Amino acid sequence: MNKIENPSENIEKPAGRGTSQSLLPYFGKDFLASVVVFIVALPLCMGIAIASGVDPAKGILTGVVGGLVVSALGGSQLQVSGPAAGLAVLMLELIREHGIEKMGVIILLAGLIQILAGLCRFAPWFRAVPPAVIHGMLSGIGLLILAAQFHVMVDDTPKGSGINNLLSIPMAIYKGLNWTAAQNGDSTHHIAAAIGVLTILILALWQRFAVGRMKVLPGSLVAVVVATSVAYFLHLTVHYVTIPSNIFAAIDPPKPAVLVSIFNWEIFFDALAIAFIAAAETLLTCSALDKMHTGQRTNYDRELIGQGIGNTICGLIGGLPLTGVMVRSGVNVNAGARTRASAFMHGLWILIFVALFPKVLELIPTSALAALLVFTGYKMINWKIFKEIKQYGRSEAAIYVTTIILIVCVDLLTGVIAGVLLSIGKLLYIFSRLDIKITEHEGRNRTDVSLKGAATFLSLPRLAEAIESVKPTTELHVHLEDVEYIDHACLDTMMGWDKQHRAQGGTLVMDWGTLGTVFRERRGGNRELATLEFRPVHADEVASEQK
Repeated sequence: MNKIENPSENIEKPAGRGTSQSLLPYFGKDFLASVVVFIVALPLCMGIAIASGVDPAKGILTGVVGGLVVSALGGSQLQVSGPAAGLAVLMLELIREHGIEKMGVIILLAGLIQILAGLCRFAPWFRAVPPAVIHGMLSGIGLLILAAQFHVMVDDTPKGSGINNLLSIPMAIYKGLNWTAAQNGDSTHHIAAAIGVLTILILALWQRFAVGRMKVLPGSLVAVVVATSVAYFLHLTVHYVTIPSNIFAAIDPPKPAVLVSIFNWEIFFDALAIAFIAAAETLLTCSALDKMHTGQRTNYDRELIGQGIGNTICGLIGGLPLTGVMVRSGVNVNAGARTRASAFMHGLWILIFVALFPKVLELIPTSALAALLVFTGYKMINWKIFKEIKQYGRSEAAIYVTTIILIVCVDLLTGVIAGVLLSIGKLLYIFSRLDIKITEHEGRNRTDVSLKGAATFLSLPRLAEAIESVKPTTELHVHLEDVEYIDHACLDTMMGWDKQHRAQGGTLVMDWGTLGTVFRERRGGNRELATLEFRPVHADEVASEQK
């Protein structure tokens, strides 16, 4: 999710955390913001549905639920929920695997998992996903969306897997440029491609050159309106969006015979994947939004419960999974929204427009919506983030790249899990790495032991072996200035060895200042002891200091 610029900073703080703001004083601002968000959300709802392999009406139903339900029950004042591009890839895979009839059950179960997680106060843990994995997931999803929708943009069919879609992009380009076939009447790919390119050009140019009050109009709206107008007035032969005349006819609850699959372990793990990814995207969006305004902070557990209720409803009506979406939420804040009424009204406008003017939506070329998602996918990749991640070390960059590769070549869940496991592995490596250097001084009856890294129970066998190799009656100096962390297990070992060593006539000398810094920084104790000079210290003193 790309950072939204120029955030609004005029949102007033409520009297206290967890209290609700009055809606009436800000109705005018919320009303205007809701119209802007509605204009942005409607084409995205349809485009994401097409990218997921389902009817656009299902994406619209999800947008309505996100607006009318989640905005009222969630823990964020300004977040806008609906179908997300990040889940389109996963939905496409699941539909291919299980069929569309089981999607309602999977989404229903995902919603129940989110509700349970929120009730158990698990929401803050979703924010603990490593940044390299999050950015890798977003970039991988963006690449998959770009690759799949590139084919739709030329009125062609995606090739199945992500890697096949990516590798077959040159063929899609060839079809879009094959004017010879077009002149013979054998193809209309070039017309759809022209509509798609026009849409992307308008999106890019509008972002860069729109000035003054023109910026109020979203680039996505301008691009889709222009592309639709061109296709309509020129009577172009391309694929168009299909919407049922009655939006409520799109409601397709899971059949009783299918509901029993909720007890299938494979279905459960697929639902868990949707719940996890949707929760991570939602709560990361909440965290970003809280930095964009000075109003009421997000209640993460309540927001997760609200999202779970929304997904439960989407599963029951046959919609798509929903999440908090950064693009719509950022537009909501920048448009001047002050309360949750804005997100609620945007869902209301979607419902009213689709119910009264369904034929208008059928004038939109499918290639225009696909081009909108191609552009969205390109922005999600965020090419500059790799340099930023690389600054934190090659290991972080490797985790980022690995996550992307596995998402594209295997599947979304495998990529995310692999990224998390690699991050855990890196952490274990850091906390198990302890360099031990032993220096013996001939003729001085002295031995120096220099420690570098993390002295934890994982490195305890090597540390014990090193200090136990010291000869009796030796004066042992332990240097801790390069120790990043030391745990109780290592200290206990050194204390036990010190008692034994002193009994044999030896001496243990440690840098008390460094040891004090390590402990007091971690325990919040007296920092003044960290300034003590280098002097011999016995185990009894260390033990008393821990207390």
